[in-house]
Amino acid sequence: MAVVDITSESHFNELTTSLPSSMPIALSFHTSWAAPCTQMNAVFSYLATQFKDVAFLSVDAEEHPEISETFDVSAVPFFVFIKSGKVIRQLSGADPKVLSAAIQELSGQQPTNSHAAETGCGDVKKESTAEDDLNSRLGKLVSAAPVMLFMKGTPAAPQCGFSRQLVGILRENQVRFGFFDILKDDAVRNGLKTFSDWPTFPQLYVNGVLQGGLDIVKEILADEPDYFKNLST
Repeated sequence: MAVVDITSESHFNELTTSLPSSMPIALSFHTSWAAPCTQMNAVFSYLATQFKDVAFLSVDAEEHPEISETFDVSAVPFFVFIKSGKVIRQLSGADPKVLSAAIQELSGQQPTNSHAAETGCGDVKKESTAEDDLNSRLGKLVSAAPVMLFMKGTPAAPQCGFSRQLVGILRENQVRFGFFDILKDDAVRNGLKTFSDWPTFPQLYVNGVLQGGLDIVKEILADEPDYFKNLST
């Protein structure tokens, strides 16, 4: 089936309850301003033409925060896979091969031999490339939106006072920002400390460049109250 764009929470609930219970569901969460979503939306649409036994649903995470919060969406692009009414897997990030393999698994089809070869590397190779792969992923994540906040929890439900304060500052300054819940991913949580040489959270990035944590952002605004207004994002 073609990708269905969800228009409201009630639309989502009606659609998911009307589908056959045996039909797997692939959810794509995205925003219009996060560049990686553009590529992954195209991949998601293509896969919808290849797997007729899967329902492909597209949700604008910013327009429908109530749906995003239901599935603990921590960043975009973000994918959720449901089978027999249960979430069986979640993916965060823009990797077409991983998305394709996940939907193959969801549909019950076996991965192709070429993909199996790509993912069936030996332990030695995995160990030697793990750090490079993580750094590559972190580089993409910090640039996923013009302003990216790595925090504990989500903007709707911060899990620490510092994160809550920084979200408040961004909202007071009417800054549109992407976010990543570092409590959902230990690799990102620990990797960013080395990647940016900054040991604590939250961490705020502008155009892929670390600005600092809560105290640094407060200092920046004290010196330059219009800092966020002057950003060329």
